[in-house]
Amino acid sequence: MCLLTSSVLAETTGGGAATVDGARIVAADKEPGNWLSTGRTYAEQRYSPLNAITTDNVKQLGLAWSYETGANRGHHATPIVIDGIMYVTAPWSVVHALDAKTGKALWTYDPEVPKEWGKFACCDVVNRGVAVWEGKVIFGTLDARLVAVDAATGKKAWEVDTKEGPWPYTITGAPRVVKGKVIIGNGGAEYGVRGYVTAYDAATGKQVWRFYTVPGDPAKPFENPELAEAAKTWTGEWWKMGGGGSVWDSMAFDPELNTLYVGTGNGSPWARHIRSPGGGDNLFLSSILAIDPDTGRLKWHYQTTPGDTWDYTATQHMILAELTIDGKPRKVIMQAPKNGFFYVLDRETGQLISAKNYVTVTWASGIDMATGRPIENPDARWADKPAVVMPSPIGGHNWQPMAFNPETGLVYIPTQEIPGLYAPDGKFAYNRKQWNTGTDNAPIADVDPAIVSGALIAWDPVAQKEVWRAKLWGPWNGGVLTTAGNLVFQGTSDGKFNAYDARTGERLWTSPTQTGVQAAPVTFTVDGEQYVSVVVGYGGAYALAYGRAAKTLDIPVVGRVLTYKIGGTAQLPKPDLSAAVPPPPPNTAPAEVVARGGALFAQYCMVCHGAGAVSGGVLPDLRHSGPVIHQAWKEIVLGGMLKDNGMVSFADVLKDEDADAIHAYVISRAHEGDVPGTPAK
Repeated sequence: MCLLTSSVLAETTGGGAATVDGARIVAADKEPGNWLSTGRTYAEQRYSPLNAITTDNVKQLGLAWSYETGANRGHHATPIVIDGIMYVTAPWSVVHALDAKTGKALWTYDPEVPKEWGKFACCDVVNRGVAVWEGKVIFGTLDARLVAVDAATGKKAWEVDTKEGPWPYTITGAPRVVKGKVIIGNGGAEYGVRGYVTAYDAATGKQVWRFYTVPGDPAKPFENPELAEAAKTWTGEWWKMGGGGSVWDSMAFDPELNTLYVGTGNGSPWARHIRSPGGGDNLFLSSILAIDPDTGRLKWHYQTTPGDTWDYTATQHMILAELTIDGKPRKVIMQAPKNGFFYVLDRETGQLISAKNYVTVTWASGIDMATGRPIENPDARWADKPAVVMPSPIGGHNWQPMAFNPETGLVYIPTQEIPGLYAPDGKFAYNRKQWNTGTDNAPIADVDPAIVSGALIAWDPVAQKEVWRAKLWGPWNGGVLTTAGNLVFQGTSDGKFNAYDARTGERLWTSPTQTGVQAAPVTFTVDGEQYVSVVVGYGGAYALAYGRAAKTLDIPVVGRVLTYKIGGTAQLPKPDLSAAVPPPPPNTAPAEVVARGGALFAQYCMVCHGAGAVSGGVLPDLRHSGPVIHQAWKEIVLGGMLKDNGMVSFADVLKDEDADAIHAYVISRAHEGDVPGTPAK
């Protein structure tokens, strides 16, 4: 559905808009005032040559304009800015076209994702942005459609369903367009999908090729020889649970080598001892794949976590650069995936050049440079007993993009230190309509939030060492932008937008955002004036299941685009934090019922409503439900009364007594503090 709010766009662009092609993206440095692709260039460095805003004048930055997206869920998008027009996505895959100088809305396109599909979004109903190509704005939807709309009018040009089979695929990542082909992957590994990355014709939406990241049923022909070899690294009947390996975010492209790089995700389920009981590396999970963009065939692969059992995806941001190593120039690809190691690879051959942990790592003691494999700690595998492992499933670095500044030679990484408590689920049964991890989530509620931390670090990829560190309030902070003005910009989970000296890490400027920030900033020019924009709105995996920033700091979850310039004087409206918490019903249920409800809550509810029923502030904190919710509890949980709000029925897996037990647990937690067993304040 397109909502036209202005005719300015066609007038501004002379009747056309977004005339982007591959040659223009390759030559992006010749027009640094635009942000043409999600990483600005195909190399995904998120470095801007603009230098009107510098360490000397950054203190003069002020808000130029703000735009309300109308959605109070997680905002992850990197805006695209072309010739004075900004294209940005919001939750539920809604696209907004804005005047980049004023923030005035030009058009909005709502793909009308069914709200009940939100159940299948493992990590909030987010979207990380669009691709723009030859007058079209192209984006994925939460229910796994790929849509192209006219950049000037917002009217739909074509649409294709990317799903395969009955599995609940999603799309949250930003597509890239390479040589006239739209490249997109999918999410859904927690729900038992089989991963793949697909190329579609950008003009028509017709599928060109598809590369599966894990092998299918070996009784059937494999789609290519690579998968026949990969199948040798699996055991059991993995294909019945999908296998996983979803390509849900990062990509990069080298035009000279004609190579597309994609990162692959975790297995389905997480637990290798369930999906592949005889062991094995389980290719191509948790891997960097180098693919021929013309044919979709594999050139090389590097697996960061063989036989992954910790949800250590390799879908995190990948950067292409030229580094001088041992006195010689090397064309490299760099990644800091969830598993805690920073990798530098030769991007032509896939040869490992170096690897070093950038956060605390306990699952492995290092990387064997002779084999390229991790030196595993055998106690970290949790098939038979629980294990506390660093990093956690949230990762040492997650999807929030890092950035590389070729002037300083440093990579700026949003990092976090979070222990992961993994415990085998002795009652696991595969169900593609629910999470399939093979872990017992109940103990996670007892993890003290005081032991987690977050930081922005500057990393030397040649020396493989930390150069500086900016300690942050907590984990789950925003992506990064770096500029030729010797600056690094980052938003934080506690509602700040900061600028640092790129060489020293000194914080030079900060501005309140009134909400947590996860997205990465961009910078651009309009009429010769430099602006910096960031999309704000707390959300995503950590915010839903574990995050307490919004609640702890009284930060509302509100979706906006914030744009700054030197001398900006705009003001944000004062937030309303006056909502009262209603008293809970009496806590009368027997202890055994509450305990059973806690186990069920961890299995079915925690991923959205928070560990220990402590919401991250994105979705309702069930402990603070009003009388109407308590009275209609079964109608909501089993009857789907609020499905249009994204709360679907769980009648397929829960019975009346189960719903009652979960309700008893929530009421019990309402009488306690944020940490179970402590008194409520």
